[in-house]
Amino acid sequence: MKYLLTDQETDRLKFRLLKPEDFDSWLELFKAKDIARYLDLDPKLSESELCKKWFDKAFHRYENDLGGMNVLIDKKTNLFVGQCGLLVQTIENVERLEVGYSILPKFWRQGYAFEAATKCKNYAFENDFAPSLISMVHVDNIGSEKVALKNGMAFEKKLKSFNIFRIDKANWNLTKG
Repeated sequence: MKYLLTDQETDRLKFRLLKPEDFDSWLELFKAKDIARYLDLDPKLSESELCKKWFDKAFHRYENDLGGMNVLIDKKTNLFVGQCGLLVQTIENVERLEVGYSILPKFWRQGYAFEAATKCKNYAFENDFAPSLISMVHVDNIGSEKVALKNGMAFEKKLKSFNIFRIDKANWNLTKG
């Protein structure tokens, strides 16, 4: 399964595939205010319906080599922290590779999104998956915007209610030292 970071690690995190038994842990994400809107999901759906849509999409990506989100497990506590991964997206009829990240609310503002997103960026460029990477962030999701910027990305353009941030491999090569 191309683009997945299965069995990869950072200082604090282990990456693994999403499993059906992760449903209850991930359900916590959909209790957060505005999360459905930020993820471009129907806010009228129940938390359980939103989580099911997420899982259906995740397994569809896995089965069709469209990348996917990896579960992030804290190495010290073994707790499910969030998800992050490389996602094939079609934007304006062009296939692009996105660094996507979602962290459970109780772990927000602890650096997990940045740590995982940086690993995904480096993994993609080290394996020559794409000449550039993007992150799509809802215009009101300031926390995720900060992660994209800290991850070396720059604002590229706005599409509907999402800002697209981008980094080219050439710029990554200049910053990795």
